[in-house]
Amino acid sequence: MAGSHDIFADDFRFEPYWWTAAPRPEEDLGYVPDKADAVVVGSGYTGLSAALTLTREGRHVVVFEAGPAGYGASSRNAGFVGKSLKYSFGHLLETKGEAYAVEVYREMQDAFDCVTGLIEQEQITCHYRQCGRYMAANSPVHYEGMAREYELRRKYLGDESEMVSKQDQHTALGSDIYHGGAILPGLGGLHPGLYHLGLLQRARNAGANVLGHTPVTKIVRDGSEFTVTTSRGATRTRDVLIATNGYTPKATPWLRRRVIPFRGLMIATEELPKEKLDQIVPVDRTIHDFNNNLTYLRRAPDSSRLLFGGRTGLMSDDGEKIARAIHGRMTKILPDMENVKVSRAWNGFGAGTFDLYPHVGTHDGMHYALGYCFAGVPMGTYLGRKMAMRVLQKDRDAKTVFADRPFPTKWWYGGTPWFTPAVVARFNWLDARGR
Repeated sequence: MAGSHDIFADDFRFEPYWWTAAPRPEEDLGYVPDKADAVVVGSGYTGLSAALTLTREGRHVVVFEAGPAGYGASSRNAGFVGKSLKYSFGHLLETKGEAYAVEVYREMQDAFDCVTGLIEQEQITCHYRQCGRYMAANSPVHYEGMAREYELRRKYLGDESEMVSKQDQHTALGSDIYHGGAILPGLGGLHPGLYHLGLLQRARNAGANVLGHTPVTKIVRDGSEFTVTTSRGATRTRDVLIATNGYTPKATPWLRRRVIPFRGLMIATEELPKEKLDQIVPVDRTIHDFNNNLTYLRRAPDSSRLLFGGRTGLMSDDGEKIARAIHGRMTKILPDMENVKVSRAWNGFGAGTFDLYPHVGTHDGMHYALGYCFAGVPMGTYLGRKMAMRVLQKDRDAKTVFADRPFPTKWWYGGTPWFTPAVVARFNWLDARGR
């Protein structure tokens, strides 16, 4: 990695930046119990939110995880806490009507409040701040569309926002590539690794048995119970909860055919002088653009590094290749960062769905919550709790607009997203034209 154009810092590692302050747990493997009231598959935000809810209601819960606890997107995401769906409020208003659009976006607010309330109630130290967000417009058409969207949200939902012209862009972001944007003061940011470890500790303290390095290989229904077989033994249980999102295994083929894993990529820079950070991100907000294939950035909440992500869909696990691709995107948007070096690079899988909605429901007696479509921090936490309430048959608390929707797939999709490069290429084509 030497050379005059070397972009790699001396401490470069192919590892999530978040693991520096929140390393993945290394622990002795506990035994796999013969019986449990509930088995949760997946130890991310969804699985731990469900496990915490169930154990506090007196249920004996076992959580199985294929790798270390929280190894997937819950410790790899950007830490943005928002309240938007992949469908805009304006789109739902036009296609589904006012009542439905308001119901959906009120519930997105509920998901946001679920995260902030849980952090406060459980006293989880994870650098959470309601810092606001800046959304940058890629074209004048995007700017006009954003202005319409946020005026509708003000009118129907009471959401605050402020449009920033291209001339004033540098008050929000040190880049000339965008055409202004919108400041959304009501949104937040956190340290996803520390948030996950906080949930893990609370779930274990409540009595949940979280077992890492124990992948589930088979789930068999026998009447009103299930046998969940893992690499280290089997557990008999009354309830099974699937919380695997972008890592949904072959052991649940019906769900695997309904979620589409997508690979997100991020880098962390070396430590930067305060003046440099202030130039790039004048106000400490989370930031992303209005692209179909998003670019996103923020200050690290616990250091003077810049965190930068994008190029969703790049099919690589090569750390140096990822670092160079994201560094190249970063310097295109922020030319003054050309000589800044990369300290960390990483990737991870989220999951989309064919209808672009999150889903919570039941299939063949198994409960599931997954398919968050770029809203994993709030929706994972929120729908994990809703899934647990369904198990507990607390109908009022379990109610959600995202429950029991038709969950589509395609006849030609078996669970491996071979078509991702073509979809991403189309997104990039649209983005290049400001559409």
